[in-house]
Amino acid sequence: MAVQTAQPFQYYVPWKSSSQHLGGHRGNQRGLGFDYRGNLPLVDYPDARRIDIRQTLRDPYEQVQVRLFNQDNITPLFAVCDLSASMYYRGRRRKLDQAIHIAASVARSASDAGDQFGLVGYDRHVVEDFSLPLGTSLHSVVELLTALEERETLVPAGEGILEVAQYLSQSRALVFWISDFHMPLLLVEQALSMLSQHQVVPIVLWDEQEYLRLPRFGFGTLIDPETGQDRTVFFRDALRRQFIAAFEQRRHDLQDLFLRFDSPALFLHGEYHAEALTHYFEKYFAS
Repeated sequence: MAVQTAQPFQYYVPWKSSSQHLGGHRGNQRGLGFDYRGNLPLVDYPDARRIDIRQTLRDPYEQVQVRLFNQDNITPLFAVCDLSASMYYRGRRRKLDQAIHIAASVARSASDAGDQFGLVGYDRHVVEDFSLPLGTSLHSVVELLTALEERETLVPAGEGILEVAQYLSQSRALVFWISDFHMPLLLVEQALSMLSQHQVVPIVLWDEQEYLRLPRFGFGTLIDPETGQDRTVFFRDALRRQFIAAFEQRRHDLQDLFLRFDSPALFLHGEYHAEALTHYFEKYFAS
């Protein structure tokens, strides 16, 4: 898969950026923007371009008033990629390839918007060989994601998500957590607590072949998504329905947990298209 062809999406930042750098999002720093924040006497903020005639005439102390505005600033974006063994599951396509495609789309979107991008990969620990600091060039991002396509190291654990927070920026960021979330709910909850300073966008990668396309009757092979071990199971229709019900319950439990942290999830069952994230932000964050 050529990550160079990844398409951007439109995103919204539901807070005021604290960055000092000019960008395309609402900020909380004074500047030449359009977000009105109030008035001050000219002697306190000597900018004659911002004189407010109406407020000056109304001022009981007859001081010349100027309008204050916040400048538009940049916002950091991170793609946090699960690299544990379950992400190597291949149905219609390998989950890891799907995650790489999404990470490339996030990087391209940040670049187009003038924002900074960073990448953090993890399995049992943060995988520094497949992580990039904030502000890495798009070219370097594409090179690393292309190399990640060739990774074959299967580590049956995802506890490294608990180390991710220390690799993110100190200012609030959009964090795209890309995983199949085949991990204990307690671990997901702990991670969300540690990432609560940021706006987390969970992207859940499931494949229909994991639970919808099981045999109705006869022998089939089940593969543990984390250990990679398989076992033969005799399927009946009742057992198949139990698998489907278990996945639906898992979806419900995950969504409830994400919503507790104001981080609604995007569940992807097929091909990723950038429009899916555009619609996600329009639904949850557009003002």
